Amino acid sequence: MYRWIWAVTVCLVALGARAELPDFRPIVEEATPAVVKILVESEAEGVPGHEDIEQLPEYLRRFFEFRMGPQNRPRRNMGSGFVVSEDGYIVTNNHVVENATSVVVRMIDRREFDAEVIGTDPRSDLALLKVDAEGLETLDLAADRDIEVGEWVLAIGSPFGLDFSVTAGIVSAKGRSLPTETGENYVPFLQTDVAINPGNSGGPLFNLEGDVVGVNSQIFTRSGGSIGLSFAIPSMVVRNVIQQLRENGEVVRGWLGVSIQEVDRDLAESFNLDRPRGALIAQVGPDSPAEKAGLLSGDVILEFGGQRIESSSDLPHVVGLIAPGTEVDALVMRDGDKKTIEVEVGALDADDRPSVAGRSPSNRAENPLGLVLEAADAATMDELGLAGGVVVLEVAPSSPAAEAGIMGGDIITRLGSSAIQNLDDMGAALERLRPGQSVAVRLIRRGRPLFLAVRVPEDD
Repeated sequence: MYRWIWAVTVCLVALGARAELPDFRPIVEEATPAVVKILVESEAEGVPGHEDIEQLPEYLRRFFEFRMGPQNRPRRNMGSGFVVSEDGYIVTNNHVVENATSVVVRMIDRREFDAEVIGTDPRSDLALLKVDAEGLETLDLAADRDIEVGEWVLAIGSPFGLDFSVTAGIVSAKGRSLPTETGENYVPFLQTDVAINPGNSGGPLFNLEGDVVGVNSQIFTRSGGSIGLSFAIPSMVVRNVIQQLRENGEVVRGWLGVSIQEVDRDLAESFNLDRPRGALIAQVGPDSPAEKAGLLSGDVILEFGGQRIESSSDLPHVVGLIAPGTEVDALVMRDGDKKTIEVEVGALDADDRPSVAGRSPSNRAENPLGLVLEAADAATMDELGLAGGVVVLEVAPSSPAAEAGIMGGDIITRLGSSAIQNLDDMGAALERLRPGQSVAVRLIRRGRPLFLAVRVPEDD
């Protein structure tokens, strides 16, 4: 009797779950006419060693040219995209059309149009195309709302040349940080388990309302195919970038002018934070918006422009979307207290990074943290743009400094709330420390600023 009741219950639960599964057919029917396949040609890349072939006798040169094929054959690439205006503006990825000499857009009804690249933005991996057409079907970008992890999403594209394929899945995570090769990080990617493969790049990712919540951009794979880790550029970034490309042909981002790092448990304790959060300012650029606003190295940014900063990667995501010239409030933790600072956001520009110079072997001193220090010479300070500091010559094994990760060659510029310009400053700062206290140390390592947390030893 009980087994029969249990079996019926399981069947009813299964039927109920099946009834709740989404029906993607209306979205596919309505959206597919606005999705496009993009065919790209670019200049051929030379074959390694081809120059040496020219030096061979003619009969040998003909043999190698036959085996290697024509050297001027154009490279071909393909991707996906979607129409955002009836007069022919189309969104895709930058990497799909990068260095293109010819771009052709193919619709689902097999019409083809030559496309002009209006503008590209490598930082977000987005590009805007234009075809000479009117009355095209279009797609709408979703409102800038918080898409939730677990929501159903749908992708349409041309993976491996299989035109207008449909795949579905859920949002696995949001706000993923995937820095570029140059270390830039301006896109809070949506992670999904939707099957995305080569050829899907630039295609739309839909929610159940049929609005575009993202542009498929990257996959993580060991095989070259989908393993359930795909990443899309969220609609709020797409809207901002495409509007600027359409109006100006280029993208200008908000810029703060700071180097930042993550706050771990020990640093959180040293900065009087209840838990690890925020973006720790390791360095403030000269004449930057941050310096003009009064932000300091050692400040932990907890909120910026009303947006919470949970991790350091959140800050460039937020700042990059703010129009240059906008005044916003930054909530920071400074010397154990919260402080609100008004900041006028600047425009993104190149940020030079100084390199470490040599140091003078003089004025050595030891301290209870297990460090052998010396005063930093003026040439090193000028090279790094520092007002002063002390150089770490040696780190005692198993000492508090060694456990914190301090290394020889580091230049210490701050200990706790005290600026360190010379050995006397360091000695005075050490005297103010309490046994067992976790204290933040700001240092310069190979030209880059870094904060580490050091645990002061207990009294014997």
